Order: sequence, then C-alpha cells, then structure tokens
Amino acid sequence: MPTARETLLEAAHAAVGTQPWPGVRMVDVAAAAGVSRQTLYNEFGTKEGLGAALVDRLVEGFLDGAARAAAEAGRGEDPAASCAGAASWMLRAARDEPVVRSALTGCWGGRMPPPGSGGDGSAAAGAEPGQLAAALCERMVSSLSPNGHAATLNRACEAGLRTALSFVVAPYAGRGDEEALRLVRDVVRALLADSH
Repeated sequence: MPTARETLLEAAHAAVGTQPWPGVRMVDVAAAAGVSRQTLYNEFGTKEGLGAALVDRLVEGFLDGAARAAAEAGRGEDPAASCAGAASWMLRAARDEPVVRSALTGCWGGRMPPPGSGGDGSAAAGAEPGQLAAALCERMVSSLSPNGHAATLNRACEAGLRTALSFVVAPYAGRGDEEALRLVRDVVRALLADSH
C-alpha cells in the first residue's frame, strides 16, 4: 500500500501534467490524494517542498531506469551498447516526461516545478544543464568493467551521453532515435579506440 507521501507525489505529478505548476493548489493535491491538507504540509512543508520532492522523485526514477537500460543493453561488456541503451532511455524520457526534459536541458519555464535549491545531495537539487548526464555517466561507468581504463571509459561514455543530450535539445528534423543512437555508439567506440 502506498504511503501518504507517495500518494501525494502521484497527485502532484498528475496535477502538473494538466496545468502549469503555479496553478497547482495544495488543497487540490491533498484532495486528489485523499488526505488532509495538514498531512500534505506535514510531509513537504511548503508548495516549493512538494515541487522539489516531485522533481527529485522523477529525476531519480529517470536515472535508475537509464542505468538499468544501459546494463541490459551492454551486459557490462560493451560500453558503446550500454551508452546507446542509456541514450535511448534518455530520448524516450525527455519526450514522455516534461520534468525530466526540463532537468536535462535546464529549461524549467513557468510550467514545471523548479528543482530544489541544492545542498541535500539529491540528484535534482540545483540541477544545471548537463549535470544529469554526468550523474548518469557515473552510474553507468561504475557498472561496466573498465579493465584499468576507468578515466577513458568515463570520457567516452560522457561524450556519448552528451551527444544524446544534444538530440534532446535540438532534435534532428525527420530522423528518428536510431540516428542518434548510431552516433552515440560511434562516438563511444571512436574514443575508446583512440585510447588503445
């Protein structure tokens, strides 16, 4: 059974999906979650606290999903395939989840809840463009077998993920994700080959 906190975050996520964040009212979020307004305030303190917790939850979910996609695609042995798996997840998540897209690009606008102010160690807190790709790269590289080349692997994977991020910011007109994933694999393989 979901906790009150989880239910409130789901209700806030649903609300921000239908209206800009400034129009989301705490009383409506509490009612949609089936809890009192006091419970909502006890859990998050303020509307800003609710928004920051929502952003953090969605960003952590993105990072976990992308790391799983990387592990499944590369099976811990092929960094280019792992990076392409994470990139595929990134492209899909950016299309499907506006909060994740905002976190990846740094373009929050007035429609999304802003990220936290930082200092709490969360993935989303104070996020700037590119930080999410770097956090994903760190998770991905730790799951790969670097064979003594961790710095090179990190550089290659970060370049691959930043290539994918460029497709989030400025998609190729008329080309699908496959073109982006091909470029990601090519970038990672080229950088790894240069190191040998």
